[in-house]
Amino acid sequence: MIYPLQFRSKLIALAPQIHVTDASGQSVCYVQQKLFKLKESIQVYRDPSKSELVATIAADRIIDWSARYTSAAADGTALGSVGRKGMRSIWRASYEVSAPEEQAASFHIQEENVWAKVGDAIFSDIPIVGMFSGYVFHPKYLASRASDKSPVMRLTKQPAFFEGHFTLEKFAELGAGEELNLLLSFIMLNLLERRSG
Repeated sequence: MIYPLQFRSKLIALAPQIHVTDASGQSVCYVQQKLFKLKESIQVYRDPSKSELVATIAADRIIDWSARYTSAAADGTALGSVGRKGMRSIWRASYEVSAPEEQAASFHIQEENVWAKVGDAIFSDIPIVGMFSGYVFHPKYLASRASDKSPVMRLTKQPAFFEGHFTLEKFAELGAGEELNLLLSFIMLNLLERRSG
């Protein structure tokens, strides 16, 4: 993958979907969330044709604020998991990312500026003015190693009209498993936080 990666999603689409491309324009993955599922189960494909399954992401419980989402490769091999940090995420989005079969977090993802989220939530509900909130408020989510707090990736909302557009930057070397686990975690975060921009 050539960074930065671009996450694009249609805001008017009935079913939420995200298309991720790399800096060269090549498709990295495509996700279309199914509607009306009590227990979240998401398929991640190589591209919008849905011909090659890359991974799956499944919730560990039915609709719950603190659900944990476990990702697995197409062959069923565990890749890791991500989950909100309980009540702390009400004010500022905060997630823990764990490696396969581990309870302790390997990475923390946290919203950097809570006021961007608040401003976006307030202004996006105002008629006409709300259409332009995406040009003013740009939430950022920083992933850091749990061990030493060193930043490894950042997801930043970009100005866009009638679509969600985010850029994922990488700051540090990561193992292939860590990189894929973080990418899938940011996809899940994007689906969960879509109301915040």
